[in-house]
Amino acid sequence: MKLEREEPEEIQLNMTAMIDIVFQLLIFFIMTFKVVAQEADFNIKMPMASGPATDILDEPPELIRVSLRSGPEGVINSIQVDDEIETLTFGPDPNLYTDLTNYIEQKLAGDGDPESASETEVEFDIDYGLKYGYTVRAIEAVSGKVSGGKVKKLIEKIKFKNNSNEQ
Repeated sequence: MKLEREEPEEIQLNMTAMIDIVFQLLIFFIMTFKVVAQEADFNIKMPMASGPATDILDEPPELIRVSLRSGPEGVINSIQVDDEIETLTFGPDPNLYTDLTNYIEQKLAGDGDPESASETEVEFDIDYGLKYGYTVRAIEAVSGKVSGGKVKKLIEKIKFKNNSNEQ
């Protein structure tokens, strides 16, 4: 008896369906991708490590103190600005942060020197009971503003007053 040897069938994969799925996934991810503007681009001044005394600046940078005062239930009540020349209070109105941004912009423009903007610091004194969101909005207000689709940087050096005795 003669055994016939059968050749195994060649298995062919139909790649059409796989390519269709890959393109559908690619289109899905491209259509759902959202470009988000950069948020919270500001520098916070941290304490320097101990080092040689020659690294200390000869004259301190200009300092603007911004106090955020809270009202009932942690809502912002007022913003006080003190730059050692004048003290201003921006009251509880809807333009609170816009007024702060305009003040900082006028202050830096009044100095006339673009280098002074990079050396100006803002120190925040924040009430303990103030909600975090109001602090973030104040930091954004002094950091810069968007005008005409472009970001105008204002203050880059931000620090916080140490209120360790409050709780």
